[in-house]
Amino acid sequence: MPRLSKLSRSIQGKVALVTGAASGMGRATAHLFADEGAHVAVSDLDANKVQAVVDEIKAAGGSAAGWVLDVANAAQRTAVVKRIVERWGSLDILVNNAGIVFESTLEDPEFDARWARTFAVVITAQAQLVRECLPHLTKSGAGRVVNIASTEALGATKGISAYTASKTGVIGLTRSLAVELASRGITVNCICPGAVNTGMTSNITDEHKHEFARRRVAAKRYAEPEEIAQMTLSLVLPAASYVTGAAIPVDGGLTIKNA
Repeated sequence: MPRLSKLSRSIQGKVALVTGAASGMGRATAHLFADEGAHVAVSDLDANKVQAVVDEIKAAGGSAAGWVLDVANAAQRTAVVKRIVERWGSLDILVNNAGIVFESTLEDPEFDARWARTFAVVITAQAQLVRECLPHLTKSGAGRVVNIASTEALGATKGISAYTASKTGVIGLTRSLAVELASRGITVNCICPGAVNTGMTSNITDEHKHEFARRRVAAKRYAEPEEIAQMTLSLVLPAASYVTGAAIPVDGGLTIKNA
């Protein structure tokens, strides 16, 4: 009996660029995409860590290659996208995962430099990478962009104003690009992760994590990186063709819990 559904839930053979893929959510996303049959371009700042992720994927039977990429560096962005297309012939999926956070108050002497670097990495680079990938995403006919924002875009924590402001901007960027690119068949969505066990939270003690989750998170725990990656996968499926401009909290109920 023939299938009644028409839309594919497979990314087999698709080419995906994941930034910040050497650890945490980016690494989990790279692993998951490879498990689902995609060719994965692993990119991050540390060449050894990038290669480690590529080796992990290949050892599991997946397809991956790695590049050092500072997403705030225009020349590196251009070079990496060019090499990806030279290697695999296309680029169908972009996951803007790379991020950075500094604790910095308004009175901090380093405030200006930290503000500039945060915006360069968190939001300007996302826009510029979409721009760099645009000809290939258009050619794909079903291009997918997922920008990683944060629940900090839906609330605020003192002392990290640059991070909060830039992640809030990611939601606005996502919505604007979704409207601009919809006619090309390209969807643009963003995910707002909550508390996740990643490198950014590794300096928080288990005791403080437990207490925060008990008070603030409905699920009463931190997420594991793959739980965020699974939502990213859902948004890049060919079947997700009518989902665009969405900002989706993946936070265990953090943003909806009153008490």
